[in-house]
Amino acid sequence: MKETSTGTRTTVVAHGVFRWPRMLSPTGDAGDAIFRSLLFCCALLIVLLLAAMIAAMAYRARPSFAQFGFDFLWGRSWNPVEGEFGALPFIYGTVVSSLIALILSVPLSLGIAIFLVEQAPKGIARPIAFLVDLLAAIPSVVYGLWGIFVLAPFVREELGPPLQGLFGWTPFFRGTITGIGMLTGGIILAIMITPIISAVVRDVLAAVPMAQREAALALGATKWETTRVVLANGAPGILGAVILGLGRAIGETMAVTMVIGNRPQISLSLFDPAYTIASVIANEFTEATGDLYLSALIELGLILFLVTFIINALARLLVWSVARRTQPARV
Repeated sequence: MKETSTGTRTTVVAHGVFRWPRMLSPTGDAGDAIFRSLLFCCALLIVLLLAAMIAAMAYRARPSFAQFGFDFLWGRSWNPVEGEFGALPFIYGTVVSSLIALILSVPLSLGIAIFLVEQAPKGIARPIAFLVDLLAAIPSVVYGLWGIFVLAPFVREELGPPLQGLFGWTPFFRGTITGIGMLTGGIILAIMITPIISAVVRDVLAAVPMAQREAALALGATKWETTRVVLANGAPGILGAVILGLGRAIGETMAVTMVIGNRPQISLSLFDPAYTIASVIANEFTEATGDLYLSALIELGLILFLVTFIINALARLLVWSVARRTQPARV
């Protein structure tokens, strides 16, 4: 066997066969090294695609940024005919509709996850979990059609009048109830993100070691007190699930576009129409004739892309932190 060394790279030749560097294959096998290199290239390709998407959108958004600068973020006027573009109404609509969705969805999702993991027998938990997960497979356009023909009339005739009667003294429930507006969009989003939050919370609760439940019960804790212990241990992961659902709500397009009203305005009333970033891009991208108009829409897409990416990355980090804490220590 002959060993040669050049700088920091070391190769070994045995019986005329080239041995790969340790950094590529700990075993020195050529097949392992090639396989590992291919996997690394695949992972690197995803990073390069992400960087290319950001660079392409930033490049196409240059005219808008050069024209408006950071004033684009808090500009309230959106008038393509006059060449006036501001993102604030769309940012407001995106944020408010997503917050409504979280307020409605998080308690329901937590209740479903706690019931399936901590309370329900396996014979009942599995079918219910399958049905909840099935909601995530329904296309968003189907949710939108359901929202137009079922949810909007329900909000206009059944839900809106009682809310206005009880809370009409606040600015949030004033105005004409048409069934198409911010509240309907938030309800649609809540239904759509419930399966996502519920599924992640179920995984987080299931990852909490059974020994912690047994220890709590052995100390005389009730079933609810034991569940509180489990929730405390899985709190970072639960927060990650909520943030992951928020990212899904922010990026939703078709269902919200069909029920939110699509009017670029800022109104405190939840019954009034609104607009989201994803909706305005879907509605107006094919109609954008001027370079500045198209550039403004691409800048909106860049804002939405960066916000969604940051939210999802934060959610993943929180979920992974729970997974690392629950792994058994290596001896």
